[in-house]
Amino acid sequence: MRWFWVDRYEEFVRCQRAVATKAVTLAEEHLHDHFPGAPVMPNSLVIEGLAQAAGLLVIDAIDYARQVVLAKVAKAEFHFDPVPGDVLRYEVEIVQMGDAVAMVKASSRVGDRPHGEAELVFGLLVEGEVVPKLMSKAELMEWLDSLRVFEVGVEPDGSPIIYDRLPHVT
Repeated sequence: MRWFWVDRYEEFVRCQRAVATKAVTLAEEHLHDHFPGAPVMPNSLVIEGLAQAAGLLVIDAIDYARQVVLAKVAKAEFHFDPVPGDVLRYEVEIVQMGDAVAMVKASSRVGDRPHGEAELVFGLLVEGEVVPKLMSKAELMEWLDSLRVFEVGVEPDGSPIIYDRLPHVT
């Protein structure tokens, strides 16, 4: 089973930044363990949501040429615990791209309240014997489609992203 900590993208500017959301609901099993009688979304899962929002931005920026994995949380600070009914707004921005590493600045908000800030480092790994294929390109495209990236995605100049090279995406 895969866990997804992003519900949808509201903004996706290729190679630059993205905004995604995650609704915190009582329907999520993990909330019943954190903590019984006072459910909260653990900040470790918020980091995972930020990493998923940023990781999809990074893998699109490198045209799906490598496997993207969260390598390091360089910094993370949180101000309160999200609770059921909150909608987390993830804002991620690529600050540096290299051949093997990408650095992303990330933040989360609940409404107008700042919730957290993080600096994330991603490894850009060449698939092979040591590095397994984590998700196929088709699986990534289906995920991006379900998160509405194809509806809101734009190039850095503001023009719509054209996914004509992907035959199953219209």
